[in-house]
Amino acid sequence: MGWATNKHALITGGGSGIGAATARALAAAGARVSLVGRRPEPLEAVAEKTGGRAFAADMTDRAAMETAFAAARTAHGPFDYVILNAGIGDSAPFLKTKREAWDRIIATNLTALFDGAQLVLPDLLDGADKRLIVVASVAGLKGAAYAAPYVASKHGAIGLTRSLALEYARTGLTVNAVCPAFVDTPMVDSSAERISRTTGRSDSEARAALAAMNANGRLITAEEVAETIAFLCRPSSGSITGACLTIDGGTTA
Repeated sequence: MGWATNKHALITGGGSGIGAATARALAAAGARVSLVGRRPEPLEAVAEKTGGRAFAADMTDRAAMETAFAAARTAHGPFDYVILNAGIGDSAPFLKTKREAWDRIIATNLTALFDGAQLVLPDLLDGADKRLIVVASVAGLKGAAYAAPYVASKHGAIGLTRSLALEYARTGLTVNAVCPAFVDTPMVDSSAERISRTTGRSDSEARAALAAMNANGRLITAEEVAETIAFLCRPSSGSITGACLTIDGGTTA
């Protein structure tokens, strides 16, 4: 029996990276885990390992999200912890950034947070020790060249987090963000591939360049982020709300 026994955790982007690591951490603490994302196969693989359930949905489609969330609620009961983690990234000079890229990133990284929060708030406002956690980024706390849509989306994610934390400060719900630097996930794999393609550097050289952008000189692990999320879910974290916890090796110090 763990501290999260009988709690229901909903995790978006749960098929890999931070989402999968968070599913493992919360399941180990006793939570019933529901995983939502676009690709059924990785979701099912994580669900099998965590004793959870997988529900496929495109996070830019509110109707699909609503259907998936309703199915998760039917399977495991009302939500206690909701981790809005689904996200995408890209990089390009601003003047070469297509409007389509802007729309796609904002839709996934910001508008999906608006939709997701509205869909789960009725559950999260009913009871005590409820948690809404947004996976943002250090890019939400500072600028970054060649990533304007991503940075804008993550600044928006932090603004939404802080606004909801204040609006619901007198309820049983806390609302927080975690802000990792470069994490060893498929998103960083994609970034390294783009660097390799445009610069001719090897994959290992590209990954080393990304790691060097973290002040500690290494990539953050998904497990480090997941443990921070689990900490925010603990009953003892009930007075932490409106926070943006950095897991960045000192990058924003």
